[in-house]
Amino acid sequence: MFLFYLCNYFVITFFNAAIIACAVRRMQGGTATVGDGLRDAAGRLPLIAGWALVSATVGLILRIIEDRSERVGRIVAGLLGMAWTVVSYLVVPVLVIERKGPFAALKDSTAMLRRTWGEQVVGNFSFGLMFFVLALPALAMVVLGFVTGSAVGLSLCIGVAVIYLVVLSLIQSALQGIFQAAVYLYARDGHASGFSNELLSGAMQPK
Repeated sequence: MFLFYLCNYFVITFFNAAIIACAVRRMQGGTATVGDGLRDAAGRLPLIAGWALVSATVGLILRIIEDRSERVGRIVAGLLGMAWTVVSYLVVPVLVIERKGPFAALKDSTAMLRRTWGEQVVGNFSFGLMFFVLALPALAMVVLGFVTGSAVGLSLCIGVAVIYLVVLSLIQSALQGIFQAAVYLYARDGHASGFSNELLSGAMQPK
């Protein structure tokens, strides 16, 4: 199970790092291609692997807490998970841009969040609801497949729905990475090109 967590976090972090590298370059007035982002991420493989190891360990601990007591464990794991998500929000941008190790990046992420939004903050911006609404057409396609009463029609509709959800997931990941880069630049420099300070200041809020 731990190996699965580790591989999963490594892949997610690697591509997130590539997106953030491209986004930061563009926001700072430079040019960037997909190849540039992948090369930047590849140049930080030891740092990404280190952070994947930390993330996988935390994820496994939270899973163990949740499994120990189904009701209480779920609540505790949920609260700890939300806190971890917030304090580690800027870790990958710090890894990519400042080339710092996992623990130094976590320390800097926490310090930047506190300096910009206060001692205790919570996330205040999520793409979840927006993309949940955008995912509804996929559900409609599956329902349409059942309505047709045809096995071929059902298979076709499910196939289209799956492709749509995969593309939507990739778009969501890319937008989240870009926004994460913008929040990092706002916390570091006080602004991020292409984003209003009002929007970025509302990304987090005092707890």
